Formats: sequence, structure tokens, C-alpha cells
Amino acid sequence: MLNILKQCFRKKPESCAAVIVAAGSSSRMQGTDKIMASMCGEPLVAHTIRAFQECSGISQIVLVTREELLSPMRRLCQVNGFDKVSGIVPGGSSRAESVSRGLDQLADARLVAIHDGARPLITPEIIAKTIEKAAAFHAAAPAVPVKDTIKTAENRIVTGTPDRASLFAVQTPQVFDFDLLRGALQRALEQSLPITDDCSAVEAMGMSVYLTDGSDENIKVTTPTDLLLAEAILKERTHR
Repeated sequence: MLNILKQCFRKKPESCAAVIVAAGSSSRMQGTDKIMASMCGEPLVAHTIRAFQECSGISQIVLVTREELLSPMRRLCQVNGFDKVSGIVPGGSSRAESVSRGLDQLADARLVAIHDGARPLITPEIIAKTIEKAAAFHAAAPAVPVKDTIKTAENRIVTGTPDRASLFAVQTPQVFDFDLLRGALQRALEQSLPITDDCSAVEAMGMSVYLTDGSDENIKVTTPTDLLLAEAILKERTHR
């Protein structure tokens, strides 16, 4: 553990790469592949990639996707001129494995941003602010305060009401020192830790994750209703 932490903070050239994870099964999309679903005339994932392409703080991008989408993703990047995309690889059996496969494709970078391919409304500004926080503190993620009252429950019986003031909905991109994340994911895979996102792998090593301001618009498309909402938000943005 000590050796991993020492490696995490060695001096490297200042740069941030990105791994966009788009390898999910779209099981709640009622037969629609959310990654390639049309959103304002383009595949949803094209909007996701474009935000990272346009962010000056991102040096290169690796896409992690399903085997059958490797060729369509290559064509999409060529058509759109996404020249920061340096690799497109198949995902693994878990998120931790998929992210690790993406990290394996990256050239030397001090920081890495991990983003859900199904969050097409991320902006270059949020990406840049999260990179800035991670550059100072080694791990950062955008988040928004929880608005609803949250209940804990067992067998559908309420067991508690957490203080809403301390609750945040964490989004992506989650940005980390490259070696810190690689070590955390390796440990999670070796010990079969039940991580729910990349932050939780880092937290399991006892490291702090700092939150930046996210956006209510930075939604993750999981259901057909989410896709309709995302498209409506994108259309509204064009009229601002």
C-alpha cells in the first residue's frame, strides 16, 4: 500500500487524458442502444466525445465500448474529426475492468478523467474545473446537492432519514492522479471490492475525493425518458 501511494505522487508532465466508458448493455432502454441512439441528429456518444475533444485540458481520449461497436465508433470519430481519440478498445466484465483496459491504452499522463459515455451533456467547462481540482488534490469529481429527501430502508420499511445537507449526487468525469487510480482499480479487482464508481475504488484506499460543482443538466441516460430529457436540454442550449 505504501509503495502504491508513493508512486501516485511522483512528478510527471502535466497533462490529462480521458477514458470514456461506453460498454454498457442498455438493459433499461427497452431495446434501444443508448450509446448510438439518435440525439438531435447525431449518435448520443458523439455529443459526449465532442465535449472532451473541445476541452483544452484534455490531451488524448480512449473509448471503451462493446465489441460490436468498435468499427462504428472508429467511423464516428473519423467523420467528426475527433483527432484526440487515440484508441478504441472493448470493455471488460465489470466497470473496473473496462476502465483498466482504457488506462492500458494511454500514453504518459499525470491525470486521467473517467467519464460515462451515456452522459452526453457534460461541458468542457465542468471538465476543466474538475481537472483543476484534481491537479491540486489528486482526486476530484463533479457533484450536485441532493434535492429529494432520502430514506434508508430494509424490506421496504424505513430505517432512517439521512441529513440531506450532507448528501450529493456524484457525476462524471471523475479525475484522478493516473497512478493513484491504476493502483486503486488493481486493488479493487484483486480483492473483488464492490465498487460503484471510480471514486469508491480510491476511497477504499483511504484517499479523499474533492467535489466540484456539477450540473443538473449532466444527466446519465439510462431509460427512454432520460433520452427524451437529454435531447430537450440539448435543443434548449442551442437557443440560449
